[in-house]
Amino acid sequence: MATRNRTEVTEFVLLGLSSWPEMQPVIFGIVFSMYLVALMGNALLVIVALSDPKLQTPMYFLLSQLSFIDMFLTTITVPQMLVHTLSANRTISFNCCMIQLFFFMAVGSMEGHLLAAMAYDRYVAICDPLRYSAIISHHLCLRITVTSWVVVSLNSLLYSVLVTRLTFCDNQVTHFFCDITPLLKLSCTRPVVNEMLIFTEGVAVVVSPFFFILGSYARIGVAIVRMHSVSALRKALSTCSSHILVVLLLYGSVIRMYLQPSSSYDLDQDRQVAIFYTVVTPMLNPLIYSLRNQEVKGALRRLFKKLPISGSFQPGSQVNRRCQHVS
Repeated sequence: MATRNRTEVTEFVLLGLSSWPEMQPVIFGIVFSMYLVALMGNALLVIVALSDPKLQTPMYFLLSQLSFIDMFLTTITVPQMLVHTLSANRTISFNCCMIQLFFFMAVGSMEGHLLAAMAYDRYVAICDPLRYSAIISHHLCLRITVTSWVVVSLNSLLYSVLVTRLTFCDNQVTHFFCDITPLLKLSCTRPVVNEMLIFTEGVAVVVSPFFFILGSYARIGVAIVRMHSVSALRKALSTCSSHILVVLLLYGSVIRMYLQPSSSYDLDQDRQVAIFYTVVTPMLNPLIYSLRNQEVKGALRRLFKKLPISGSFQPGSQVNRRCQHVS
């Protein structure tokens, strides 16, 4: 459907990941499996971080917030995409599309701010360990989290309002959710204001946490080079490696999706990067933090030991009870 007036566009058609009908069940099975793993992994990490007494530190508070963000981010886009994969009707109303755009941009930006806060936490822990407790506190982390939510929400609201004022010439969105770049492609005129905001205000809000992370790790790198203790060096590298990997996964996708000239933008490649950003990365994050973190693995073992079912399947438990009964 083509239109020459924005007011005539009451809904958009999301074309999804692929137009091949035979690929839809395969896509559904793969994405649904990854979505369940992402939800369960991040939910488990949140439960462990908030319930285990040994993890009641500012770092693990931030980690629990990151896991919550990952669950929120993938839930904004994936369930709708799964429904559209097996349905002939792939429409989304104009208002729902703008709401999805707002939450996706806010939550996606929030992830970068949390990673910046975690980088600052690691910087203080390595470069100024004696004053760590005086500088980093739960109250500070809570203030950072609330302030970041306010900033990213206002930024996302600005973008959403500007998109609603565009004049659309088509309603066929070459994507599986309402993202800003595919929507800008549907504009009848070049959205100069929106593009300027992406490369100015958008860079300030979205990319500035990345530069803050780079600065923090530059200072950490200097501190690591000066360490003469092999055990201290190994501990510092182990502490930062998981965070660095998550940062690379996030900002590699963000830079590829948004921070490139519109002339070089490829919608098909963007969909591939988007599925990595919205499904694969949230699935990998809890695995990265749990497999490489001894404290998290210890907390998981303690959690599973508390489960009622764990005691009933201990080897020899039933034999011991029978022997006690006979005696």
